[in-house]
Amino acid sequence: SKTIDEGAVVVWGTLMWSLMKDIVRTMGVRTDVPFRDLTPEEKEIVYHGELKKHHIHYVNPNTLEPAEMDFNYYSAVNSVKNALAKVKDEKGMKRLEKYLEEDVCPDCGGTRLSEAARGPRLRGIGLDQASAMTLSELIPWVQGVPSSLPEEMRPMAENICESFMDVSKRLMDLGLGYLSLDRAASTLSTGERQRVQLARAVRNRTTGVLYVLDEPSIGLHPYNLQGLTGVMDDLQSDGNSVILVDHDTQVLKHADWMIEMGKGAGAEGGTIISQGTVEDISKNPVSVIGPYLSDDYESRIRPVTKREALFDKGAIHLETGAIHTVHPLDVRIPMGRLTVVTGVSGSGKTTMVLESLIPALRAEISGQKLPSHVKKVEADGITQVKLIDATPIGINVRSTVATYANVHDGLRKVYARTADAKEHHYKAGDFSYNTGKLRCPTCDGTGEISLDVQFLPDVQIPCPDCRGSRYRKEAYDIHRKAKDGKEYSLPELMNMSVDQVLNALGGLKLLQQRLQVLHDLGLGYLTLGEETPGLSGGEAQRLKLASEMGKGQSDSVFVFDEPTIGLHPQDVRTLLHVFQTLIDHGATLVVIEHDLDVIRNADYIVDMGPGGGKEGGRIIARGTPEEIRQNTDSLTGRFI
Repeated sequence: SKTIDEGAVVVWGTLMWSLMKDIVRTMGVRTDVPFRDLTPEEKEIVYHGELKKHHIHYVNPNTLEPAEMDFNYYSAVNSVKNALAKVKDEKGMKRLEKYLEEDVCPDCGGTRLSEAARGPRLRGIGLDQASAMTLSELIPWVQGVPSSLPEEMRPMAENICESFMDVSKRLMDLGLGYLSLDRAASTLSTGERQRVQLARAVRNRTTGVLYVLDEPSIGLHPYNLQGLTGVMDDLQSDGNSVILVDHDTQVLKHADWMIEMGKGAGAEGGTIISQGTVEDISKNPVSVIGPYLSDDYESRIRPVTKREALFDKGAIHLETGAIHTVHPLDVRIPMGRLTVVTGVSGSGKTTMVLESLIPALRAEISGQKLPSHVKKVEADGITQVKLIDATPIGINVRSTVATYANVHDGLRKVYARTADAKEHHYKAGDFSYNTGKLRCPTCDGTGEISLDVQFLPDVQIPCPDCRGSRYRKEAYDIHRKAKDGKEYSLPELMNMSVDQVLNALGGLKLLQQRLQVLHDLGLGYLTLGEETPGLSGGEAQRLKLASEMGKGQSDSVFVFDEPTIGLHPQDVRTLLHVFQTLIDHGATLVVIEHDLDVIRNADYIVDMGPGGGKEGGRIIARGTPEEIRQNTDSLTGRFI
């Protein structure tokens, strides 16, 4: 439920104070003292004063003559409510959000159900309590409902429960058993929401429908991918067509027909390079994905660390108490190695690594108190922890690949030394699209402008003057001859991909090194002027890594949160080479991951489970990939 934030509303009330001071004075509120000095009774009038018409006498500020008028008194809270009732678009709602606060409804306790709906009892609990249970908890409860009812009601109850179980089976197969029925849809991840929609589609028993699934395997453990392919089989058997956009070979091998786009990314892609059955693609020499579909594919590309040598470089020791659905943990992570934390969705991976390991290490390094649920952490020699996740890079629209990778500053200095720049007396600062003289005045160097469309959200369009380049036309007159013999302006370079600029530059060793790192990270297709907030999660993760490459990292722990999301198997191999480079420089890597190639290339695996939610939260298996493979308790072991 949303309620009025009375603290924030004072701001609104203050703005209206000059218009209402005569009215509130007649209502018993002093207007010659600060608001904080008013009595509780006076503040109550300002906040919640009665909405009624007042007849007042006042002095006209323009004519200084006495006058009188009828005036409706809107208290601060009523003013917000009035404005809220008149909101017509997102922009208007955004202006009001600062006056609102979200909290649990005091009447229903967040259940969304009235007292009458919460009253009836079935098998000893109300509808609100049943809705708060996780799906895996609710299924056995539902199975016992028909037998708990009078004989005449059982046929009806059996039909209802059968319908519930049909949908529940699909949700369980898709790894969503840890979700409660009252979970707000807005809190679901993209993958969770997509899987719920899939389960609903199967239940609706549609026919003749084309379903397009955009990377549904994201965030799914290999065990849960079996449920995903089962759902697709059901959709197909009902007479529907399914188009799947995905990279996971476990899912791709289930396809009847494949269309492969490529051959590279960006300007090097955009064409169909192969199509046919999975067998056809695996034998096609032109195919990029083909080798990964072959039975002869060897996924291990990193050197194998012997079991007895795993902890030769030391260990990070973490002990925790229970938190959320995760039981007390006691885990050792080898230093200077690649450790993969895996398990089905909701098994506790994030809680162990992101909510326990990272804050515990940071607290230990800074000498601060450990999180309340962490009993002990030992990490001799570790002085920094770096989380490389998929969160967008910055919210500044002027942040680009070139600025984030520290390439733009170097290019500005290079162009400031050209003959054209010297002739016009331009300095390096003039090429900045934050404050420089050569930035586009129309969009202020952002490359786009905002259109205020009535009754609709604002629309962002490329700047009509600079066409998204961020520079005014004078910047195009400053040229530099590249090693390919052509002359380029800085705006033209910013519109080129990393690989194109890398090939065009000459004699600029430092800049070439930085661009080479981006290329080695598989980001050569990105343009230098591409906005970083618009990058995908995987692209953002790799770009964050760019500044870390080539350094000594023996005192560092790198934590990656599902870095293979959205990555082609070939890109996963590139990522594994990056991991090895970090390890060669002494880094300790902890990776939360479901991708089988990454799991198979781990030095050490910590497998959480066995299920999700309350059925998980324990370490089921730990050891080398070979040890996990032989562990009968591990779901992950069945697939590696």
